[in-house]
Amino acid sequence: MKKLTALIILGLVYLSPAVGPLSGQEATARSPVLLTSCGQSPGPAIIKVILQRLGIPFELEPLARADSLQAKKQSGQPYGSVIIVMGASLKGMGAAGISIDDEIRRINQLIQEARKQGLKVIGAHVEGLKRRAQGAAAGDTTDEQSIDAVAPQSDILLVNKEGNSDGRFTSIARSKNIPLIEIEKNLDLVEELRKIYGQ
Repeated sequence: MKKLTALIILGLVYLSPAVGPLSGQEATARSPVLLTSCGQSPGPAIIKVILQRLGIPFELEPLARADSLQAKKQSGQPYGSVIIVMGASLKGMGAAGISIDDEIRRINQLIQEARKQGLKVIGAHVEGLKRRAQGAAAGDTTDEQSIDAVAPQSDILLVNKEGNSDGRFTSIARSKNIPLIEIEKNLDLVEELRKIYGQ
């Protein structure tokens, strides 16, 4: 009986969206928010609408750099956290005249500066399998490179459950001890971001 009870508990832990013991870390953050992208996908527009709806102060900078954080701090009104939306768009990067390598360098520097300032970094992947599959040419791995650059360095992972159907984000969260929040649909972002920002 004890063995059966232990197995049930273990099963519930693995089914938990917060990914077992990782929920011990606090999934909260402060505003104002710097909202940006790693890969120039349309994903930040989804987060933008939710932040506006909740009245959480934010600034959207698709090409935000480390000096964006520095300038805001020097102004006396520093950011409280950074949300980086994972997901690469070849069209978006082409329009900006940048490559995925440029994006990864920019994001690494941005995260390093966020660490210096003690800011929490939220890695968000909200476009599901549509973004990960993206109907791209064979061999295009830009979306996965975006995930590799952001997810392991995040303090909180906020992802569309469909986009985690292969357990990619679950594996990263467990290996790096990062709280993982899964959403069924983008409307669920309202409640999750409300919790994270205490709204």
